[in-house]
Amino acid sequence: MTTTGSGVSGVRTAQKTLIIDADAHVTETERSWAFMDPGEEKYRPILDAPPDAPKEMFWNIGGRQRGFRFNQIHAEAARLMQGKTGRRTDVPVSASEVDDIAARLRVMDQTGIDIQICHNTLWIETVADDAAQESALCRSWNRWVAEAWQQAPERIRWSCVVPTLDLGEAVRQARFAKENGAVAVCMRPVEGRRIVTDSYFFPIFEAAQELDMAMAIHIANGNPENVALWRGALGNLATFRAPTVLACAAVINSTIIEKFPRLRWGFIEASASWMSWLDAEMKQRTGSRGAGGNIFADHNIYVSCQNGDDIPYLIKQGFLDSLVIGTDFGHFDAASDVDAITKFQANALISGEEKRKILFTNPKKLYAL
Repeated sequence: MTTTGSGVSGVRTAQKTLIIDADAHVTETERSWAFMDPGEEKYRPILDAPPDAPKEMFWNIGGRQRGFRFNQIHAEAARLMQGKTGRRTDVPVSASEVDDIAARLRVMDQTGIDIQICHNTLWIETVADDAAQESALCRSWNRWVAEAWQQAPERIRWSCVVPTLDLGEAVRQARFAKENGAVAVCMRPVEGRRIVTDSYFFPIFEAAQELDMAMAIHIANGNPENVALWRGALGNLATFRAPTVLACAAVINSTIIEKFPRLRWGFIEASASWMSWLDAEMKQRTGSRGAGGNIFADHNIYVSCQNGDDIPYLIKQGFLDSLVIGTDFGHFDAASDVDAITKFQANALISGEEKRKILFTNPKKLYAL
């Protein structure tokens, strides 16, 4: 992947910087579950809806509601979201999925995105309590997105989902994903009763380092009790975003950098304004309060920022080498904005070289593109 080319008589000429959307999504469809092995059909999610809200469809997995069929409520909410926040989320349903790659590429072209890193939608909470069921769901989803990658391998890259209840299978699926365009292993900040830094997950980290894949810690929470405790008080801020920030602190506070020195970490969709606070907290708690440097870079950590963050301030604080940016393509939550990268490029307080780092250099390093 290059940003230069050969001109007349072999003279090198500059080309446009490739724009990498570090946080895009695919929304699951019924076809996502068509790739299960024979005999696994019993694990296939079923679309259901409350009798009084037939459009609010959700995935019924093993008799339990596990997540919304996102696009069923997307069209109605997108217009209201844009009017309230100024953020545009109105991508066509076909573009937010990957069953119609041409539709997705058209929107990418319209918004100036060259490469998308696609994360899941369903795995924001626990999806299964049984290891065999979880493995079947992950396997089908990974095969589904792998098929999409094959249609646009230079533009669609992705983070795989892995069954944390079966680490051997998790490693096998990571290897399959790497061979089929995946650039990261996606995990939740909390998996059951374990923080993501728990030594239980070391086989996954070892495989990711060997495969040169990043660990993508996307906002989520795999502890149902914790989700239920916080949801009523602070909604997604407490249930999903806060655990992601704390998971980042846990990585910094652990010995993972010593055990897996080449493993890269992306903390995705939790914004980035907290970096200054966490930097000060961690330095104070480790007795290095006056130390300079970039504590995130020291631990191979990258954080996805949003236009609502004071990005020039974060750069001034020394975090430039650790910032990436994404659109949350296909969703309509607090991080979503189809035009996020266009708005970022228009920020006159950020230099051209700084923009290039955040749009290209840093995500290229994070995802080993």
